[in-house]
Amino acid sequence: MIASDKYKEVKSHTTGIYKEKGSKFIAYSYPVYSEQEVKEKLEEVKKLEYAARHHCYAYILNPDKSAQRANDDGEPSSTAGKPILGQILSNDLTNILIVVVRYFGGVKLGAPGLIRSYKTAASEAISEAIIITKTIKEQYEVSFKYPQMNDVMRLVKEFDLAIVNTDFQIDCKLIFAVPKSKAEVVFETFNKNHELKIKEC
Repeated sequence: MIASDKYKEVKSHTTGIYKEKGSKFIAYSYPVYSEQEVKEKLEEVKKLEYAARHHCYAYILNPDKSAQRANDDGEPSSTAGKPILGQILSNDLTNILIVVVRYFGGVKLGAPGLIRSYKTAASEAISEAIIITKTIKEQYEVSFKYPQMNDVMRLVKEFDLAIVNTDFQIDCKLIFAVPKSKAEVVFETFNKNHELKIKEC
């Protein structure tokens, strides 16, 4: 099975700096998990770097990278947001926002210069980051009678499942998390035992 249940994030906030012909580019990278968080971090940077001429940014959200956005904030089209987004994609990251602010140094850089500068600043911020790999997990609830406890625990051990919650009475319930790539096999195995009831949470 391909490792489609793995995704990469930055562990914490980092910065990167790049200078070209007097212009200064400062990149801020943040782990983010919602559009709201993106807005908040963007406001934070704008307050911090209020004198900067441009606050260009790109972000990707969700394990499947389903939300992606790039913004040039007044720079010529595709010379800022797109190169920043390109760096996030080439490092295979998600749940990340990178804001690059520019202080104009008096010399126009032209499109190639801008693209290189935004790309390099974003790359600097990423290179400072600790990158962590996470696993997309699915959760299931198993219901069973007390005598089936050993069967259930044997399967939990066999598949190395992470127990999320347990409620062991006469009727027992156990919720476990399993990496997405193993979910189908685990579900089928539990399902084969007619004494157990399994459902997705």
